[in-house]
Amino acid sequence: MNFHHLRSVIPAALALATLVAPPYSSAQTHEPTITSAPGTLVRWAAPGTLHCSMRAHIWPALEGVCYYPIDLLTRTETITVARWGTGPKHFAHISVEPNDYGTEDITLPDIPQAHPSTQDLKRDAVDRAQLAHLWLRKDGPPQFKLPLGPPVRPMSIGKSFGVKRIYNGKASEQAHMGSDYDSPIGSPILAVADGKVVLAREMFFEGNSVFIDHGDGLVSEYFHLSELKVQTGDVVKKGDTLGREGSTGRATGPHLWFGVRWHDARINPRFLLEEPSKIPEVGRTSP
Repeated sequence: MNFHHLRSVIPAALALATLVAPPYSSAQTHEPTITSAPGTLVRWAAPGTLHCSMRAHIWPALEGVCYYPIDLLTRTETITVARWGTGPKHFAHISVEPNDYGTEDITLPDIPQAHPSTQDLKRDAVDRAQLAHLWLRKDGPPQFKLPLGPPVRPMSIGKSFGVKRIYNGKASEQAHMGSDYDSPIGSPILAVADGKVVLAREMFFEGNSVFIDHGDGLVSEYFHLSELKVQTGDVVKKGDTLGREGSTGRATGPHLWFGVRWHDARINPRFLLEEPSKIPEVGRTSP
């Protein structure tokens, strides 16, 4: 969100990835470990890869590559991941270490979202329930390739992913799950890939919002639009206009809040907007 009064924002180490060699044992198979942070993405590319798994979730590889998203709320832990084709499984480990994305003080103007009434909070509860239903959708086949297209034109540098927000002196219940893009008011908001609009409506805190299912568990999210050009159920193509940049909902000025949720993990959208070769990779030491 386009906010002022920034306090101690600590630059995020978005690509914390160093290859760590496991202790040598003649009885063990080499299983590499890569270090990452909450809200990031790890890739594992190898010829012949068809399937990927993480925790109890299995999904198809994208053009021979496995992508493992780490949810922003993940605590310190080591996650075992796997990939395989027609042969045996290969395993690796993602060591998730904490990362401080910083804190922002936000002064909201005199809008309902600054001091929500009981009725406003009931309305937001309905919003939360509808969103919870979205995340239960069955994954369809992927309708995208990486990198994704730009969500707004002209495109600015995304900011504030993962920061802890303090609104008018009161701490938000959770960190900022998306990135803010500052473009002129009225700039077209664009679908980043083909997909189906699974929700398009005004929400209390998010304002005019659009959610698109791109298959393979990937959902893109667009908040604070001044107007909506699509409806729930619409099928869109990459680059289609979804609406216009605005400042509806909890916002201090016109901007786009853009987020992605992949395999139920909220990650910095930057990873999907840049060339995949920049994503930290298992078996490769970061430059």
